[in-house]
Order: sequence, then structure tokens, then C-alpha cells
Amino acid sequence: MRPRLATLLATGAVGVYLLVAIGATTALTDAAAACSGWPVCGVEGRLGEPLVWIALGHRAVAGLVGTVLVLCGLLAWHGDGTPRRVKAALAVALGLYPLQVAIGALAATSEFAWVPGAHLTVGMTIFAGVVVALGWELEANTAETPETDLPNAGVSAGTGTGAGAGNETGVTPAGSPSVDTALADTTPVSPSSSAGRGGRVAGFRRTFGAYVSLTKPRLMWLLCLVAAAAMALAAGPALEARTVVLTLAGGVLAIGASGTFNHVLERDVDRRMNRTSDRPLAVDEVSVTNALVFGFSLALASLAVFAQVNLLAAVLGLVAITFYSVIYTLVLKPNTVQNTVLGGAAGALPALIGWAAVTGGLDLPGVLLALVIFLWTPAHFYNLALAYKDDYERGGFPMLPVVRGEAVTRRHVLWYLGATLLTAVALAALAELGWVYAAATVSVGGIFLWAVVKLHRERTTQAAFRAFHASNAYLGVVLLAIVVDALVL
Repeated sequence: MRPRLATLLATGAVGVYLLVAIGATTALTDAAAACSGWPVCGVEGRLGEPLVWIALGHRAVAGLVGTVLVLCGLLAWHGDGTPRRVKAALAVALGLYPLQVAIGALAATSEFAWVPGAHLTVGMTIFAGVVVALGWELEANTAETPETDLPNAGVSAGTGTGAGAGNETGVTPAGSPSVDTALADTTPVSPSSSAGRGGRVAGFRRTFGAYVSLTKPRLMWLLCLVAAAAMALAAGPALEARTVVLTLAGGVLAIGASGTFNHVLERDVDRRMNRTSDRPLAVDEVSVTNALVFGFSLALASLAVFAQVNLLAAVLGLVAITFYSVIYTLVLKPNTVQNTVLGGAAGALPALIGWAAVTGGLDLPGVLLALVIFLWTPAHFYNLALAYKDDYERGGFPMLPVVRGEAVTRRHVLWYLGATLLTAVALAALAELGWVYAAATVSVGGIFLWAVVKLHRERTTQAAFRAFHASNAYLGVVLLAIVVDALVL
């Protein structure tokens, strides 16, 4: 019966989030105006309008979701061994649901200014209660199983962003070498052993590939998309191409500089870890001096490009490079179990840079977008920390699975996902995003949640990577939806 409760809780979480996300967008606001009665529309003869059906559909889904939550309560209180804290969190959601229905009825029949905000706040609280209950229930179900089924050998980590992302080089199946590993295992071509021009070309390609690897190019697409979404949100259709080009160019250079400094500072640790032992400085393909010259050149070029946009963008670019290269790499990552959480600021800064590039300042919508990235980072990167628990322990990093165990880490993945989804809803309400954004965060967020629930149940490396890829898909799709909503709709 316990697995059934977890399944119902996950279903309820998706249902509540669907209601809250749609309710936070302009689509439901317009629909509520077209359907002023409750529980059905009070204006006759308007059932042919799409907005009316949106409002009625929202209410029908609310009834189904309420039924699911009641079933969760029945299973929790009449089942065997449900932890008290699961019941307590679920009781909050069940207790608030009738209040949410009443506020919804008031929203449809009155024009009080405080009602929409109260409706959204109570809905978000209900969602939080269900997610907290789900996390504790999944932990109780899975922590009883020995934590011995997350092998690390032979797997290369996938692309990430934000905290901890400095160690990712691309996903390959367990036991198969990555492209970087193949390069590292090849004997360097020297002038004496090369055959004329062909040897020189091969040597150039090898050196060029090593320097490209220093810049962590797989991080760039998602971080640039973060900045692009912030610019689109700030400017709307008036966004200028020059601002986009300069901001993204400065961002690429800043990411390259940060990645290069990370390679330099972690070169000794990289040699001890299986998945980073093939990095250019770990295998002496690039000297420390050359890497430092390369990194500082990229950093200076980045600041010069950002300065063409405005001074605040340049200052934030310098902060981003310094934070990732020094504060995260040297201070947070090797010394605190909260390294991934606090280090999420590195991935969040591109949102602030993109907003500042357009407005010359910082405003609440840009900060909220940055907060989405900040909260998403642990939900994203803890999956890799699970897959590479032994490798991180060998490297001496106090990652959450190493210090507090895998069951706790899986619960934190779920809870940070819930926090990410809630902040995404707050962004929708504040920035007045529409149905494209709502559809994106609900659909891909549901897939992400499904992957995390599977991670709890399967507890395998494959499940960890599945959740990792789902996290990338969620953020990528949501950021694209912001761009579409802001620039097109």
C-alpha cells in the first residue's frame, strides 16, 4: 500500500501544480473574467467562447485533484506504517484545499484586489505540502534498502550548469570511453615522430581540442539560454540584436575563462578522479602557465565585451568569473556539504547579467529568474553527485551523498525540484507570462518529477542520469518558453 501512496502523492503534486501554474498566468485571468459565476458561469449564451471552457476546465480539474488528495489522506491514515511527518505535511495540504476552493469561488464572483494573490499563495502552499509529504514518503520507502547499487566505474558525467558543473564532460554509457578519454589515452605527436604536414595538423588539432576543452563548451548553451531568456523578459519585442550579440559573446568568454581557471585549480584533484583524470592539465597536454595566460585573456576579453553593453553587465561578469573560479572552486566545493546549493549562484548570475544588459539595473523579475536557476541547480546536480559518489569521495569533496547518504540526497533532489517549480510559478505571475510558459513548466516539470520518483524507486546510475537529463530538459524548455512568450506572444 505504501508504494501506492507515493504514486498518488506524485499524481496529486502534478495536479496541484497544473492548477497553480495555469492560475498564475494571464490565460486564467482572462478566463475568469469571461466566466464570472461559480461553480458554473453566470452569463448564459457564452459557452462557445474558449475562455469560458478554460475556466470550467480549471474547476473540473480542481475537483479531480481534490479527490486524489482525499484518497492520499485515506491511504496515509488507514495504511500501515505511514510516518507521522508524512501525515502532518499531507494534513496541511488537505486542510487548505477547501479554503483554496472558497477563495477560487470568491475570485470568480468578486473583484477584491487581494483575492488573486491569496489564491496563488494558498495554492503554492498546498503544492509545497504535497511535495514535502512525497519526499518523506519516498525516503521512508527506499531508505530501508541497502545503498549499494550506484556504480561509478567507467562513466563520464553529463553536461551541467551552476554549482558543481565544473566537472562535467559529456555522458557516455558505463564502460565506454568518452571522446576526451580517447584523446587522453593517445600518445602525443612530437615533431620527431610525426610524418611531415600530417603530423603537424594532427598536433594542432590535438592542442586546439585541449584548449577548447578548458573552456567547458558544453556548459555554454544552457547558460547563454539563461541570459537570453532574461534579456527577452526584460525587453520584450523591443530587444535589440546588438545587445543580444554582445551579451552572449561576453558570456561565452566569461564561461571559458571560468572553466579554464577551474581546470588549473583542480588539476591535482582531477588526477585522482576517474571521470576527470583525462583533462588537459591532468595529463599535461597544456601547461599551467599557458592555461593561466589563456584564462586571463578570455576574462579580459569578456569584460571588454560586456563593457560595450554597460558597466553593470561588466561588473556582474567579473563577479561571475571570480565567484566560480575562486569562491566556488577553492572555498565552497572542497569545504562544505552545501557547496552545490551555494554554488548555484554561479549559474544564476547569467540571468542577472542578461537583465542588466537590457535595463542597466536589476529588478524583481530578473532576480526571480535567477532564483529559479539557483534552486534548480541542486535538483540538477545532485543526480550526478549520486552517480559519482565514490569518485567525489576519492577526490575529497564533501558532496551530499558522501556526507549524509543517498536517501537524503534523493529527498533533496525532490524538494529542490518543488522549490524550483514554485519559483517558476511566482515568475509567471509577476512577469505576466502566458499559456506557452504554463504548458512548458507543467509538462516538462511533470517529466522531471517522474524521473525523480523513478530515481527513488530504482536507485541506479541509469536512473540518476535519467533524472539529470530530465533536469536539463526542464530548464531548457522553460527558458525557450520564456523567450517565445516574451518576444512572440
